[in-house]
Parts: sequence; structure tokens; C-alpha cells
Amino acid sequence: MKFQQGDRVILLHSGEEGEIVDVIDRKMVMVDVNGVSFPVFIDQIDFPYFQRFTRKPEPSKEKPKTFIEDVKREKAPAKYKVGDGIWLVFFPVFDKDVFDDDIVEYFKLYLVNQTGLHLDFMYRLFLSGRVDFELKNEVLPLGDLYLHDVPFESLNDSPRFDFEFSLHVADRKKVPHAEASLKLKAKQVFLKIGETRARQEAHFSYRLLETYPDSVEEDRPDLSKLADAGFKVHEHGRVNRQHLEPARTVVDLHIEKLTDAWKGLGKGEILDLQLKAFEKFYDLALMHHLPQLIVIHGLGTGKLRDEIHDILRHKKEVKSFVNQYHPSFGFGATEIYFK
Repeated sequence: MKFQQGDRVILLHSGEEGEIVDVIDRKMVMVDVNGVSFPVFIDQIDFPYFQRFTRKPEPSKEKPKTFIEDVKREKAPAKYKVGDGIWLVFFPVFDKDVFDDDIVEYFKLYLVNQTGLHLDFMYRLFLSGRVDFELKNEVLPLGDLYLHDVPFESLNDSPRFDFEFSLHVADRKKVPHAEASLKLKAKQVFLKIGETRARQEAHFSYRLLETYPDSVEEDRPDLSKLADAGFKVHEHGRVNRQHLEPARTVVDLHIEKLTDAWKGLGKGEILDLQLKAFEKFYDLALMHHLPQLIVIHGLGTGKLRDEIHDILRHKKEVKSFVNQYHPSFGFGATEIYFK
């Protein structure tokens, strides 16, 4: 549930502000308005900051009060104006400073699934390279899910939002596993907040995946004539893939993603672990017939990137690879395309 005790909310039918004093169930909460408490359906309330951005000024005239029992239940207005794909949505929550200026206190994060797929996911927030928050859950088709609140000060800790998606119900036409990662800098977020306020919108968003990747059908020779002639035909590849570890479309080779015991390792040991992980997921991508693979190697000195590029130049399965700017990884990732 996106609402919790202590949240400031606004009544959609009257515009009055109040505070949630109790959560009754998944559909109803108890709201206190000017010392009077009463139950309200959650689709009849919203956060004040959303109304602050979207409400148009109205001529000042008194309206007769409407009591809760007289209000017809209506569907809450759509909050997320995003395109197709899977999105991470930020709702900045504002407060006043000593000069009575609006400042962002924290962000409410939502995962928005604008696909027709029911997805399971594992979410981790990294601050200064360490896991600060972790959540395993599911998101329905064309649905959204509240994740958690992130303090505004966390922007100073190099936040990274990592997601690992999988299908709730397996589909052989789709890859079993898809990853997405978002790194934010304080300057980027400041610009987003300014653009959001200029457009009088309540949120800004980043697309994690445009589509959930399809698996690639392998070309198989017609062996029916051999089988009809009495030869025993084994589908060797299919049998083996049933027992393979799932492939990944995005592989993060930062050492803290590969092992928890990395602090005592030397540079050579770290590089060796990273290259072994790269070879492992490269082979899995081939065995699962993925069309492409994104390898996150970071910037640093460029040693890991150069080693990977040298390996790729000698791989006959590689159609092309490129280290270009990526909206999620900057210049810290290489995109590999297979034949």
C-alpha cells in the first residue's frame, strides 16, 4: 500500500487536507481533518504535492460541504504519464525551509509496468557502492507498485537503482531474466525537478526497459527423414539448456556485484574475477541464443574494458560490439551483438 500512518493527504472531492491516523485495510484508511476522524477509501485521497502541481486555480467562492457518505466512489485520476515499457517514477515531496521556499525533502519511488506481462523482480538501491535497500516483489501488467522513500540527501551518495526482472509465468518465447540499472547524479535530478515544476507535473521518470526481451528461436535442421529411416535423433541442445543457469541481458562486472569479500583482494585478483564472470555470462548468452549482451565494466582506468574488447575481437560469434553513450550506464558499458 502506498499510504501509511502519518502521511499528509488531500481529499479529492473537497480539496481538504488531513493526516492518516490509522490504516484499516488495503482499501480504506482513517483520516483526521481538523480534529475530526473518519474512514475514507484510498481511491478518494491523494498526496498534497500531486494536487499542488496539477490543480488549476479556481475562483474563490464557498461551496457547501459534502459528507463522506454522500460521495460516489470514482476512479482516481491517472498519476503516471509514461510511455510503453517499465519505468522508475520519482515523486518529489516538498517542504518549506526557513525562508519559506519549497525544498525537496524526499522522493517516493514507484515501479510502473506499462507492458502486458506479469513480472517478478528483485530491486536493490546502492548508496556509495553498498546495498541500502532491497525488495523482492511482483508487478502486475499495466500496473504500478510503491517501492519506498529515498531521502533527498542520498543524491550525494552516488545512488544506483538495480532491477532484475523475470516472468511470473515462464514463457519460452521470452528470455528468463532481464536486468536494468539506473545511476543518478545530483545535477541530473536538479534539472529534472526544475523541468517537472515548469510543466506543472508531479513526477519525473526514467525508463528501465522498453520491452521485455524476446528469446531468439534457433534454426534447426529437419531431422524427420533420419528419424523415419530408423536413426535415433537426440535433441542435445534442448536437453542441456533445461539445466543451464538463466542468461542475463545485462551483466554488471563491478566487483561488489560479484562477491561480498572483495575488500581484501588485489587489483590482479579483482580483474581475474571480473573476466571469469564475463566469460561465464558470455557463454550463457550464446547457449540461450540471446541476440545481444550489455556488459557494464565502468570507467576507471579502462583496463577491464580493454581486456574485454581484446577478447571480443577474437570471438567468432560476435557480429559487432560498441562502447558508446548509454542513457543508463553512460560510457561505462559495452553492447555486444551476436551473429
